[in-house]
Amino acid sequence: MNYLPMMTHQSLDDAVAIRQGRGVTLRQFLADVNHIRQLLRPGQHLLNTCQDRYHFMVGLAAAMVAGKTSLLPSTYTTESVKKIVDFAPDLFCIGDDGNDMGFPYLAFPIALPDAPVDSSPTIPRLDESLPVAYVFTSGSTGIPVPHLKTWGDLVHSVRAEAQRLGLLDGRTYTVVGTVPPQHMYGFESTILMVWQCAGIIATERYFYPADIYAGISSVARPRVLITTPVHLRSMLATDMPLPSVDLLLSATAPLTRDLAANAEARFCSELLEIYGSTETGVVATRRTSQTKEWYLLPELSWMMKGDRIRIQGGHLQQAMAVGDAIEIVDEQHFLLYGRTEDLVNIAGKRSSISHLNHQLTSVSGVLDGVFFMPDESGDGRVTRLVAFAVAPDLDVEIIIERLKQCVDPAFIPRPLKIVDSLPRNTTGKISREALKAMVGALIGNEERSSEIL
Repeated sequence: MNYLPMMTHQSLDDAVAIRQGRGVTLRQFLADVNHIRQLLRPGQHLLNTCQDRYHFMVGLAAAMVAGKTSLLPSTYTTESVKKIVDFAPDLFCIGDDGNDMGFPYLAFPIALPDAPVDSSPTIPRLDESLPVAYVFTSGSTGIPVPHLKTWGDLVHSVRAEAQRLGLLDGRTYTVVGTVPPQHMYGFESTILMVWQCAGIIATERYFYPADIYAGISSVARPRVLITTPVHLRSMLATDMPLPSVDLLLSATAPLTRDLAANAEARFCSELLEIYGSTETGVVATRRTSQTKEWYLLPELSWMMKGDRIRIQGGHLQQAMAVGDAIEIVDEQHFLLYGRTEDLVNIAGKRSSISHLNHQLTSVSGVLDGVFFMPDESGDGRVTRLVAFAVAPDLDVEIIIERLKQCVDPAFIPRPLKIVDSLPRNTTGKISREALKAMVGALIGNEERSSEIL
């Protein structure tokens, strides 16, 4: 067996988190982990719903030390939680939001005891085969699919990420995140990577531009902003001068080169994008303002199996099929064209939803937007693309005319609906179920539909 340290901090007095303006030392963190470990309920599987990032990481570490496995679903809908209970009927929950979902619940303590000044706890060393978490993705079926992450896999993945991002240069970085720690991107980049590069975690959850601004400004440099295209767009849409950071990191959807360049100029920082998935974790990066090509992490390589491209090596225990349409440039570089299920074929012409979304949100005055291809009706009617746009100062006809300048007529949405907002989740994504509901409401209202057709 091979054992790897939970943290790479060197001193018990090193800060590991900033919470409510105060630093939390490694000594206090390990004391909190031990306290919560003793409170954990029976059962092998722990559902960690903590919204405070410090609470989450304490709960995660306590479960790891106790040999329990955390469950990290992408959503908490009634149906998805039911499927997770079916998968792990012995599960119990630790949370700080009081959300009782009908199974054993441990409320994270409002206050934790201070660590004795003279205590000398040691950083836990964990078997690399330890099953740390099941991360769930809904896939194309909408049914939660569990993917097991062992400690060794996670450590090798996040250390390769930290090396690529330049976070192992001996400096202590503070990470500010706008993504939840339950999401694979947030789990790796705002929790585990910080543990493995001896960094500091800013524990608050930031969403609105003013909150993100305040969160960044409240921590010392060097500092890193871990965010998404949705949050970046909201920040860049404001007139406020943005605080400088030492690295910008974005994931969950591809950025445009113009948006990336604008973000670099406003934050006075290099911006890197991450490419990966729940199944694979982080596998590639790119500096979007400079290149369209993605660069694989060290030790990763391609292989072909049948007609599918797979990534192998590095932290991956087995070769994993790529769920995207990609073009391999060389052994380490590739171009990304979107999810394979994202591709649409109309009248023999092909495009992708991500490309169409990019064209829609590039229209001046469109604050947010999304295309959607409904399921086949089964009654012989032609299925057409639908789009929704947040554009308070534009008319539908103006948006359509501007789309016609850059989108083939086959992909012009029929209808296009202007809405007040889109139902994005905490990582900026929109579920297919939410879009189906929007389309159902649109089709069900014949009068309003006729106004925009």
